[in-house]
Amino acid sequence: MNGSFLRRAAGEGARYLVASGIAFALDFAAYVVLIRVAGVHYLLAAPAGFAIGLLCVYLISVRWVFPVRRLADPRVEFAVFAGIGLVGMAVNEAVIFLGVERLRLSYELAKLLSAAVVFSINFTLRKLLLFTRFDLR
Repeated sequence: MNGSFLRRAAGEGARYLVASGIAFALDFAAYVVLIRVAGVHYLLAAPAGFAIGLLCVYLISVRWVFPVRRLADPRVEFAVFAGIGLVGMAVNEAVIFLGVERLRLSYELAKLLSAAVVFSINFTLRKLLLFTRFDLR
């Protein structure tokens, strides 16, 4: 990997952080409303909020974050993007469960902890699998 790749990746990482922040705000709002207002169990509310955030971060990612797109078919690209999101959602569920049940954190604090972990996983996998040329230049 050369310096140019690392500079581009850092810029994309910063933009992805903004995109993820917006998506997380929607995700978190849905999560809290479903739990606190609608009475939905927290482990069911988490994937619902996550799905809203997934669609949001995808749209921002392909329009603003990543200038290079490896796949020509947007349906296939979204399927891979969503598949990575499902990995993130599994991690999300595990971290939230451990945070609430084992560490006795609030639902909200467990969700915030999960967001930090999932952000790192999602950015790395999406950058490498979807939004990088094969030659890494």
